[in-house]
Amino acid sequence: MPDLGNPVRRPAAAERVVIVSASIGAGHDGAAAELERRLVAAGLTVDRFDLLDVLPARLGRLVRDGYHRLLVRAPWAYQRIYSSTERAGGGGPAARALLRSAEERLLRALPADTAAVVSTYPGASRVLGNLRLDGRLTVPVLTYLTDFSVHPLWVADGVDVHLALHAVPAAQARAAGARDVRVCGPVADPRFHPVDATGRAAARARFGLPPTAPLALLVAGSWGVGPVREVARDLRDCGAAVPLVVCGRNETLADQLRADGIEHVHGWVDDMPGLMHAADVLVQNAGGLTSLEAFAAGLPVASYGCIPGHGLTNAAALDEAGVAAWIREPAQLKHVLSELIDGPRGLLQREAGLALFADEPHGPDRDPAAETARICRAGTERIAAPMAQRATPPAARRVARPAARRLATTTALACVVWAGAVGTAVATTESGPGLMHAIGQGLDLDDLSHAHHTGRVPHQGHAKGHHA
Repeated sequence: MPDLGNPVRRPAAAERVVIVSASIGAGHDGAAAELERRLVAAGLTVDRFDLLDVLPARLGRLVRDGYHRLLVRAPWAYQRIYSSTERAGGGGPAARALLRSAEERLLRALPADTAAVVSTYPGASRVLGNLRLDGRLTVPVLTYLTDFSVHPLWVADGVDVHLALHAVPAAQARAAGARDVRVCGPVADPRFHPVDATGRAAARARFGLPPTAPLALLVAGSWGVGPVREVARDLRDCGAAVPLVVCGRNETLADQLRADGIEHVHGWVDDMPGLMHAADVLVQNAGGLTSLEAFAAGLPVASYGCIPGHGLTNAAALDEAGVAAWIREPAQLKHVLSELIDGPRGLLQREAGLALFADEPHGPDRDPAAETARICRAGTERIAAPMAQRATPPAARRVARPAARRLATTTALACVVWAGAVGTAVATTESGPGLMHAIGQGLDLDDLSHAHHTGRVPHQGHAKGHHA
């Protein structure tokens, strides 16, 4: 590994790519794993890092657990944080300082022959972008935008190229300030592919599913978050399809669904391609990797009961792109699902989803891994220097580095206190103002204190559930 502060430089013949993800759910890691598989198949050497492992003092676990708690116990608070940072274009000073604390640690972890670095997580993009801006990292940095909606946190100064899976997220990235955005299509494990009637029947038999009844595959992410019980009951009661629910690692949710009389319930599933082959429609609430896998499998997708924040924005973006139906009210459920299962709408959406993975319009070598390999082999010669994106000269930023390190250390301690405060507030009170006070006082996200003082809690409808 390079010495502290020494830039990683690219030897002429190096073809090593480092992918930085984060184990927040499973979607970011899933995209990173498929990028790795494709890059290795193209002859490159690949290393993968988890940004949460790079944060000091085991703060990564606190970040992951805090995020999980918010989604499960206080989704309205997560919505406010998401909206606040979306309006402000990024997180508050504490969040920025926390990411600063990972910069040197990540830099030292990069192999000396690293030729390019790819981020599949917004926080990693911020860390890598700062390293590029300071000149401490001299190889290209790419961000692969894993979702259809692009929160401003995804677009970091210093990142050379943003890779988008569709024109809709590409336009959002440009609107957020990204300069070089390239539409390269999505990635999905090759096990996700269409099957014929024989393959469908075999998949149903393998899982003990009804041979002829229409099946709606309901996914709830690796954590099984959202009002999945309500959504499962809505699916059952509307009569359009039999619910087939995947709860991820949420065993409590699985037990509750069985107690509710939902017959086909699974926890963590390794054979998600098989379940998709067996199903007639996917019902999801977050719009992440699972939706892309369904598109690759030729399965129509409906967004329903979306979780706050990225669940809602992804539903809107998927609807805008014409690849998934967004069901906003329970009264629409039966009609839309029937259209997706047996009607022309389902055929059109299957075609639109599969088209994302076709050679055209991107061309046979324009997938994200191929584009990454090209940039890796070309180096920085064909990429405009990102230093111009920020007015502060690198020398001035380096002079301020000791102060920034001290701030990061102080902030790390503050974040520990904040995570404890959030956990305590979530565990001990149902009071919205009490929880918002704990978050606002510790995290100091832009405009969050205003949301606390107004006391307005947005209405939450239903929400999701697979392993992505």
